[in-house]
Amino acid sequence: MALGGNPIFNGKNFRGATQAPPVPQAPYGAQYGQSAYGQQQYGQPAYGQQPYGQEPYGQAPYGQPQSMTDEQLRQMYAQPSAGPADTGRMTFDDVIMKTAACLGAVLVGAAITLTVGLPLASMLMIVGALGGFVLAMVNTFKKQPSPALILAYAALEGLFLGGLTRILDTQFPGVGLQAVIGTLSVFAVTLVLFKSGKVRATPRAMRFFMIAIIGYAVFSLINLVLVWTGAVQEPFGLRTSVVIFGIPLGVFIGLLAIGLAAFSLIMDFTSIEAGVRSGAPQRFSWTAAFGLTVTLVWLYVEIIRLLAILRGDD
Repeated sequence: MALGGNPIFNGKNFRGATQAPPVPQAPYGAQYGQSAYGQQQYGQPAYGQQPYGQEPYGQAPYGQPQSMTDEQLRQMYAQPSAGPADTGRMTFDDVIMKTAACLGAVLVGAAITLTVGLPLASMLMIVGALGGFVLAMVNTFKKQPSPALILAYAALEGLFLGGLTRILDTQFPGVGLQAVIGTLSVFAVTLVLFKSGKVRATPRAMRFFMIAIIGYAVFSLINLVLVWTGAVQEPFGLRTSVVIFGIPLGVFIGLLAIGLAAFSLIMDFTSIEAGVRSGAPQRFSWTAAFGLTVTLVWLYVEIIRLLAILRGDD
């Protein structure tokens, strides 16, 4: 996977499917390729016994005919070689199916908070935000992916997104649908640019991304503390209380965050492509789906918040 990219993909044993099995060791006291006194070498039959998998002379193996016809031999050699899916390796189809399952869990969680009463939806939103954060950390640092934990994370994030959409859409009707369309549009454009080769996660872009994401994280933490302590009375904190040239600070921050989320998608695509090419085990398609889900959730939150700030400034 791409070194220095999405932390979700780092530290995983993606090359496990391509590692060769260990070489058998010779018994103690014997040279390599020799057996100890009185012991049979590995794969050699004992005296008077037929080799493993072979039958006595004149008999065919159990369940097989004595000989194969020319037609059977031609059919056997004409069969296609085993592909990645047959050998238990990750494919793009695996990633697509697992990502669809995660997004389905997000939709189920969102449907719950969108249909219940507003007080209960607010409570479920908090539960989803806290639970989703905890499971995001667990899944990120877990060496082997757990489908149950990944789907549970997606469902909790659905509760959070549904509650957030419910609250903001009540104040600014239509922002929820606009945020969904915006998220899908950014995802589609990013995927097209990546497939065309016009946008890549170069080392220079990675360095800029890391600096920008650290700065954004520090700003978000400070803004959250100011809102919680009541130092700033605006619902979005510094994003709406600070105005630059008549434009709320949140508009500039929101555009930066959307750009960072879009570049994070590029890193996700790069990591997935590298995993498929290197023959990563099939189970890591869940890791790829988890990484995409995290980025899409982040992208949706930034878009709906930016739309709410723009609508509130009207």
